[in-house]
Amino acid sequence: MLALLVALPILAFLAILFGAPARLTAIAAAAINLVLGLGSMFCWREKIWEFSLPVLEKPAIHLAFGYIDGMSLVMVALSVIVTLAAVMSGKAPAGSEKLYYGSSLLISAGALGAFASTDLFFFYAFHELALIPTFLMIGILGRGDRRGIAWKITIYLGLGSLVLLAGLVWLASLTGTFDLREMQNAAGTIGPAAQKGIAALLIVGFGTLVSLFPFHSWAAPAYASAPAPTAMLHAGVLKKFGLYGMLRIAIPLVPEGLQAWLTPLLVLLLGNILWVGLVTISQKRLDTLLGNSSVMHMGYIFLAIAALIAAPDSNTLALPAAVVLMFAHGVSIALLFGLADRIERSTGSLDLADMGGLAKSAPGMAFLFGIAAMASIGLPGLANFSGEVLVFLSAFENYVPANGLGPVQIACILAIWGVVISAVYMLRAYRNIFQGPTVKSTENAADLTLADHIPAVLLITALLAVGCYPNLLLNLLKH
Repeated sequence: MLALLVALPILAFLAILFGAPARLTAIAAAAINLVLGLGSMFCWREKIWEFSLPVLEKPAIHLAFGYIDGMSLVMVALSVIVTLAAVMSGKAPAGSEKLYYGSSLLISAGALGAFASTDLFFFYAFHELALIPTFLMIGILGRGDRRGIAWKITIYLGLGSLVLLAGLVWLASLTGTFDLREMQNAAGTIGPAAQKGIAALLIVGFGTLVSLFPFHSWAAPAYASAPAPTAMLHAGVLKKFGLYGMLRIAIPLVPEGLQAWLTPLLVLLLGNILWVGLVTISQKRLDTLLGNSSVMHMGYIFLAIAALIAAPDSNTLALPAAVVLMFAHGVSIALLFGLADRIERSTGSLDLADMGGLAKSAPGMAFLFGIAAMASIGLPGLANFSGEVLVFLSAFENYVPANGLGPVQIACILAIWGVVISAVYMLRAYRNIFQGPTVKSTENAADLTLADHIPAVLLITALLAVGCYPNLLLNLLKH
């Protein structure tokens, strides 16, 4: 059944290519996948979700899907939720419906394939598949210097993928298998020197794809230029591939190697939170502000990963913290990018200086954007709060007062200032756009229609469900 979940967006893409109505086909495929993906939460350990097809005998490579554990399931759930919201949120330019909706479906298929794959080769290959439509959407349908930005992310993510590939091939050669489950059984068999080298390649490779500081400068302009569904799917879902890879592959297989790089990793993640956070405050446009905000919040997830690296056998909070925050950030940033697109279509601008008083003409938009902004800040009752609290607690889980503060605890104390920074830029943006007197661009702006409300309500429901009852995800992560 997981194979069907991955294949359905690809089949829908082919149907669109041969003349099926683009928007309707994309929404239908995404809706079926939402039902299948969320339905699998009730029976995800059944054999019906497993699929394996031999592709190459030597080395043994299989097109294989399955839920390795609850983390795979949470990532699949995130993918199907954001995919439906993405294809319903945007509006394709006239004459570009096939490219617009077809590319969105391929990005979704690539993300689902990567999270559901149990074979290292296809884990990597599906992510690369998702990057191609991302480049096309930015290069052809993007805003501003779209071609320059498309080339920039091609170079950044291409080089990052090559470094990652070198690390994965090295790892597969030492474990003797491409099967992710069998690779985990080989944990502890790799020597310290090899672990250190592989860990460096994986941190740089996965880190570039996640926009870890200082490999982050591709992300904000790419999201600002991308059409709405591309920004929602890439920032919300596809960027989690690197974090998932750190948790799925790097930490179980090269724990000692990662510990050798723990202090540099802590410095880099603080670069995401503090340096990029301050850069975010200075942004003048909503789209670049959201792009930088997305980069900033990756630092918190890396903080949980660092806590797990520091104590892989005894820190029981770090992995759930990272996964819950990955889900929360994915949903909330998708909601923000979707609403930003709707604001631009209503007002013709995303410049904060050109806005004001939009709440008077578009109260529905103001209400939903307010919830999304509060989620991003970490308001209690919304999923981001659960994730961030777990991250901070995980940093102190192994703290012994008699031993003083360790590097992870010091990094956590500094990272907490990021909460203040995010409140400053997000509340300032909300005030500039929705409060105060109306201006020419906002006085007659149209509010959200019923169709606009559906994807936003879907995403907000997910944020509230996990925010009010985080055990919804935490129970899955026990297995």
